[in-house]
Formats: sequence, structure tokens, C-alpha cells
Amino acid sequence: MSTVTATGEAPPRPVDPAPAPGRKALVVRQIASGVGEAALAALVAAVVAAVGLVAFSMVQWPAFNSSNVTRALTTVGQVGAAALLAVAIALLRLRKSPWLAKPLSWAGLSTFVTFTLGMPLAATKLYLFGVSVDQEFRTEFLTRLTDSAALRDMTYADLPSFYPAGWFWIGGRVANLLGMDGWEVFKPYAIGFLAVAAVVALVLWSKLIRADWAVGVTAASTAVTLAYAAPEAYSAVIVLLLPPALVLAWGALYRPLEDVRSGSADRTAGGWGAVVGTGLFLGWAATFYTLYFLVAAFAVALMGLLSAVLAVRRQRRTNHPRRTRAAVDTGRPAWRAAVAPLTRLVVIGALSGLIALIVWGPYLAKALRSTTASSGTALHYLPEAGAELPLPMFHFSLLGALCLIGTIWLVLRAASSRRAQALGIGVAAIYLWTLLSMAATAAGTTLLSFRLEPVLLVLLSVAGAFGFVEGARAIYQALNEPARFRLVAIVVATVGALAFTQNITHILSSEITTAYTDTDGDGHRADQRAASAVSSYAKVDAALIAQIGRPRSDTVVLTADTSFLSFYPYLGFQALTSHYANPLADFAGRAATIERWSELKTPQELLDALAASPWRAPDAFLFRRSGDAYTLRLAKDVYPNDPNVERYTVSFPKELFADPRFTTTDIGPFTLVTVHR
Repeated sequence: MSTVTATGEAPPRPVDPAPAPGRKALVVRQIASGVGEAALAALVAAVVAAVGLVAFSMVQWPAFNSSNVTRALTTVGQVGAAALLAVAIALLRLRKSPWLAKPLSWAGLSTFVTFTLGMPLAATKLYLFGVSVDQEFRTEFLTRLTDSAALRDMTYADLPSFYPAGWFWIGGRVANLLGMDGWEVFKPYAIGFLAVAAVVALVLWSKLIRADWAVGVTAASTAVTLAYAAPEAYSAVIVLLLPPALVLAWGALYRPLEDVRSGSADRTAGGWGAVVGTGLFLGWAATFYTLYFLVAAFAVALMGLLSAVLAVRRQRRTNHPRRTRAAVDTGRPAWRAAVAPLTRLVVIGALSGLIALIVWGPYLAKALRSTTASSGTALHYLPEAGAELPLPMFHFSLLGALCLIGTIWLVLRAASSRRAQALGIGVAAIYLWTLLSMAATAAGTTLLSFRLEPVLLVLLSVAGAFGFVEGARAIYQALNEPARFRLVAIVVATVGALAFTQNITHILSSEITTAYTDTDGDGHRADQRAASAVSSYAKVDAALIAQIGRPRSDTVVLTADTSFLSFYPYLGFQALTSHYANPLADFAGRAATIERWSELKTPQELLDALAASPWRAPDAFLFRRSGDAYTLRLAKDVYPNDPNVERYTVSFPKELFADPRFTTTDIGPFTLVTVHR
């Protein structure tokens, strides 16, 4: 076990002029050790989350939005989790029973995640935000990949997935294994995966800094992630792992002791273990969430370029020392010092790219040979938050104070702490990305910088945790080490942490409430009020199966009630909005085609138009009724307006379906029309 300095960082190892043998073996050993411990931690977290969620489901709880019972029990669980973490930190600081401290920290962290999200949602089968807004298409994607392991588009027939399928594919396999529907597995899978991601982040932190500090820092980042990133569960797991991954990447790219002497090597893996780890992280992030992958890759690229510049600068100083005013013949041009960090950067990029191709490959292959008009408008969104720089350190709140401490620490320790350098580059990358996103509005698009606020909050809160510990120690020493100061610091940190964590349910209040007011796939609302039209979906599904006679995954349905596709794996003819549509699907062309169909005069004209469709035509229409017409409420992109979506209605005369080749069935507020060709 390596020693650490008083600041919690491993000291630089002396340069060994003789290359150490077995570097490849060291790389393999480091990776195997980390992966093994992470796997064990993940198993503990999965068990804790599963046990907790099953226990919660066995009690008939009141709805969160009409009672404070589950809120109270959430606080109790959070305090219990904090107690486990406190015991783990104490054992690690005292260097007692490490075999017990680690499992306690894993159990404490996963218990915190399970109670913070699972208890408020205990009386509903839906996750945060229910099946509303963005959660609708996420549930649809999970339902699609539960039905089949193929990387198919969430909506359209004959297209590969545009959105990275990693998180959803794993969730689909979990649902398939457990015999659950995609919508039903969403909640337990999201919570369980977040618990696993939290303990994996802890394992990674423990490889980089003092073990006791790792527990505290991970707890802080997990709390902030749950509060501000949990609704988008698949991106939240990247947010949790990004801070330690940035520290790992900086360790891989910035190695000043090795850069000065090209032939030197220390008694470690020479940073190649960190190179592989960074490549694996970026590749994994690419399979989960494109935006966060791009931002993380942007930050790592900045690290590589900065490291190369600093390496050249150091070599120049070696070649031209100031004291002697004479050049020293090292036999090495200054520019060659940039080769090592840039080589590592290229290896990281190559490794991450190969992993990304697992989910990106099918789409890229289709896009390269496709002549279909592209209709992607995913970047067409600019809310107010994306039009200004986020400055959370000046918000009057506990989190604002922590971010302010983090900002101060990043500046004060920028020259002396590798942790501060790595996190500082990450923060700088986010601000640069935000400015680029604002500049991109002049070109008619954005870079969706508003979605980076949770990442910024977590990075600054991690820096704030480091700053609090180091600042408290500095004050302790400045006051001549008063006996009770440490106790005061511990009490302040504990009370502040509990004050923030018990407020998480307030921060997520709207998202939790929606999970109770939305109707689930069983046709029930968890708040026991009247269900919406979703309660008729089961009858629609039964009618489709009876009238079409084909599997759901081979049946195309045209409907504006696209949440139907979230519960049943039918293919859609048109997506909810162009922003979530596959760019190869030609959203605008399909919308225009639907309007032309509605203007036809006879059933035969409609049947001929369906036969001539450039895309696979609908096998069924699911309409709403309005007088003598059937209606679809569709959407179009109106960026740069905010909101960026405009709704409009397309009406089909009932006479268009007055033909034996159409079967019309009224089900609740819907009319189902099936086509018999």
C-alpha cells in the first residue's frame, strides 16, 4: 500500500534511471485489482438496493404527494446510512479492521441511494418524472430493448439506434431476466444502477486518495448527483464517476518526473494503468450518453494538450538553465517532450473509440450508406439556463457555500495539488463548452450546455469537500490546535450534510409527484385518483394482437399518444418530437406525408398512398375522436423559440376508413383503425 502525504495525495515517486521490468504485468495487476474490488463493491450495492426495494414494496405506503410518512422514513434511512459511513471513515482513519471498513462504506453509500430515491417512490411503480416529457422516450427505449437485445431504434422500423443504448440495453437484459416489462423495471433498475455507480466511484477514489477521504468525497458527490441528476438516471452514473476519472486522466497524461528524462521509469506502471482506465471510462461513457462523453473527452483533450505544453516548457528549461545561461546538450529537442503525453492521449482516444463503436457502429454504418434525408434537431433547445454562465458558488444555500469553498480551493491549490488541477480543468472545460454553446446559437444550433449544470455542481462540490477538510485543518493549526476544534469541524460537516440530504426530496418534489400522478402500465395511478387515458392501453393492445395477428415488434402504429409505445414494444411511424427522433427517419418528411394522407378523399386513395410510402407504412392508426374526424396532435420544431416545440392537430375524415379493408374499433377515448392489405 502506497503512503500518502498530509494533503491526502500520493507523493511523487523518485525516478529510477533503470527501467523496471514487468511494466505490462503491473498494468494488468492494477487494472485487475481495481476491477475486482469494483465488482465486489457493485455486488454489495446491488444486494443492498434489491433488499431495500423489495422491502419497501411489501408495505402499502401512502402516496408521497399526500402524506409525509415516506419523507420521514427517508430521513431515518439517510441518518442510518450516514452512521454507517461515519463508522467506516473512523475505522479507516484509525487503520483498524480494513476488511470491515470497506464493506461498511459500500453498504452505507448504497443504503443512502436506496433510501433517498426508493423510499419516496415506494408507493408507485414509476420512476422520477413518471412517463412524462423526456421520461416517456426513455421508457420507450427500455421497453424496446427489453423486447429484443438488438440495437434497434426506439421508435422506427428498420433503423439502428441513434441514442447510445448501453444503459438501456443492460436494463432490458435485467428486465428480460426478471420477467418484467420495461416500464416496470425502470425504477428498480435506475435506483440499483445508481447505487452500484456510487460504490464504483468510491473504489476509484480510494485508488487515488486516502481511503477515509474517498468515503467523504464520494458521499458528497453522490448526494449532489441524486439531487440534481437522478431524473436522468443513465447520465447520472457518468456524473458520479467523472470527478475521479478526471483525476485518473490527469495522472495518466501529466507525469513531469518522466517527461524530464525520456529514458527514466519509476517503479510503477508508468501511468499506463491510468491510460487504460481513462480510455475505458470514456468508452463506457460513450455507450451511455453522448453529450457527457463529448464533454469528458473535451476535458481530457485539454489535459493532454496542456500536459504537452508543460512538458515542452520543462524540457526547454532543462536545455537552457537560467543559472548557467548556457545550453545543456541533452540530445533531446524540446518538442519531443510533447510526444509522451500526446501518445497517451491518442491511446486513450483509440481505446474509447473502439468501445464506443459497440453501440455507435450500427448507426454510423447505416448513416454512411443511407440516402435518407437527415432530420435531427436534438441540439435545437436553448432555455434560459443555456443562455448564461452557471455560477452556483454565488447561490445563497448550503450547496452554494460548498461550491464557493470548492472554487476557492481550486484557485489556491492549482499550483500544488494534482486533484485541484484535474478538477479545475474539468470545471474550465464546462465553462468553455458553455461559451461555445452560446456562440453556436449564431449558427442556428446549440451544444446543450444547460444540461451540464449537474456536472458542474458535482465537480465543485467535490472540490468543496476537499477545501473544507484542508481549510478546517489549516484553521486548526492556526489556532494552535485547540482540543475541541476537530469535534466542532466534524459536527459542522455532519449537520450540514444531513441538512442537505434531507432536502433532496424537496428538490425532487415535482419529479416525485409526477411519478404518483402519471398512470402506469397497469392502468393505475399511485395516488389512487382517476387514471388517465393510459388505462385504455391494455384494451388497445389486445385489439391490435387480435386484428393484426403479428408480434408487437413487427407492427407499425401511427399515433400521437406515443406513451403507448413506452408500455408496449410496437414500432411507431412518427416519434414524439423531432428532438428525440432518429435523424435518419426524416421526421419532417413523415410529418408532411401524414398531412397529405389526411387530405385524401377516398379509402382507395389512402390505401394507394400507404402502399407508395417511402417508409414502412402503418399497420394501424390510434386516433383521438373529434366530431366527424379522427385526430392526431403532432409536434414541430420551432427553435430558436422557447419552448422549442409547437403542437398542431391533423384531422382524418372518418370517411377515409369506410372500407372493409379497415377495421375501426372505439376503445375509451381512442379509435383504433387497423389496415388489412
